[in-house]
Amino acid sequence: MAKDSSFDVVSTVDMQEVDNAYQQCLRNLKQRYDLKDSGATVELNKADGTFVVTAPSDYVARLVIDVLGTCLVKRKVDLKAVRWGDPQAAGGQTVRQVGTLVQGIDQDTAKKIAKDIRDLKLKCKPLVEGDKLRVSSSSRDTLQEVIAFLRDQDYGLPLQFNNYR
Repeated sequence: MAKDSSFDVVSTVDMQEVDNAYQQCLRNLKQRYDLKDSGATVELNKADGTFVVTAPSDYVARLVIDVLGTCLVKRKVDLKAVRWGDPQAAGGQTVRQVGTLVQGIDQDTAKKIAKDIRDLKLKCKPLVEGDKLRVSSSSRDTLQEVIAFLRDQDYGLPLQFNNYR
């Protein structure tokens, strides 16, 4: 019997690129005429993987998030990787909004992806392993079909395919 081929479906973010985008965003906030003296700030906590945007109004907070999103896209970080919470009132008539970076695939999403792969009726076996999903099959063409299928789907987080062997 031929040896099975496999690949892993993961959802990761390169923290160095996120930090570079954050630094670029800080420079943009200092240079943009509409945000220069607004008092808006962005903070990145690398340990938690969170952004904290503080601004004098909800409108300015959305502008800052848009600038940050532009910097992330330029650094090839998928915007699906950041989940923004609702704006919260902070002290002194300011607004605070927290964005969390998504690392790994949660169990519910992994089960949904595995079910969708099984529903394709292809000869492959999806297996949930912690925060990743391993798909194995004896045919590499089948694995290519699964990758093409998953690229067309939207699960609310960026998917990468690695360890293809």
